[in-house]
Amino acid sequence: MADVANLKKQKSKYFDFGFKMIFLSSAVVTLLTTVLIAYSVFSGAAHFFKEVSVFDFLFGTEWTPLFEPRKFGVLPLVWGTLMIAIGACVIAVPVGICTAAYLSVFAPRQIRTVLKPVLEILAGVPSVVYGYFALTTITPILQYFNPEVGIFNAASGMIVLAIMVLPVITSIAEDSISSLPRSLKESAYACGATDYEVVRHILIPSAAPGIIASVILAFSRAIGETMAVTLAAGATPNLSIDIFSGVQTMTAYIVQVCLGDAQHGTVAYYSIFAVALTLFLITLLMNMMSFWVRKKMKLKV
Repeated sequence: MADVANLKKQKSKYFDFGFKMIFLSSAVVTLLTTVLIAYSVFSGAAHFFKEVSVFDFLFGTEWTPLFEPRKFGVLPLVWGTLMIAIGACVIAVPVGICTAAYLSVFAPRQIRTVLKPVLEILAGVPSVVYGYFALTTITPILQYFNPEVGIFNAASGMIVLAIMVLPVITSIAEDSISSLPRSLKESAYACGATDYEVVRHILIPSAAPGIIASVILAFSRAIGETMAVTLAAGATPNLSIDIFSGVQTMTAYIVQVCLGDAQHGTVAYYSIFAVALTLFLITLLMNMMSFWVRKKMKLKV
């Protein structure tokens, strides 16, 4: 019996060691992939900045790298990216939070079991499908109300991106509200609070860290979206505040060059790495801000 017990113990030890190695390998692969991506972006950007100054790149207002005279001011691309991402969040955040509050507090079980899977299906639709939806449905609707709207316009990109990030905001915010102790809501009702007061003054402030995380994640998704924005907003880099005119985002420009519009090894080709580095730094800054905000909110709640 002792030999059998020792054999089982030895097998369990090898089994545990094997799983530890699997988990360690997964962590190493993840870290190595991140390092290789960072190296690829930084090395390509270094080639670009040998030819173009950082100041001209960051503060230039003209972006014409594919034809003469070549200008490498990234501000039009940054403006187009932020305008569409912010516009999408302005639409999606209120709708998403209200939907999350409805699902977690007011919705009957039958409605919740139907509505939540529908939102999850929206999250699984390919981005290129959303792009064609914007091009063939959203833009014609906008043109019906305003005939001067172009085929490619920022407003269409904002709306379709809002639809794309809505499941992210709703799902995370709903989980944050549902995970709150039931005693919070019951205590508020016991004090005579109305449904609106419970949601507005108790549940949403208490779930603020999770809600903020959902907004940051949705904003990051909107900034990094490619195909839907390319099809909806077009490829015209400009600093216009007109949401009904075409714009170009950073991801859309990367796609344009990768399709063969620039010869390999040229400054125009390496410009995609500089744009990717800019996008990487913006996303990194947003993630740092999200950690800081969530930490502060947890301290206050």
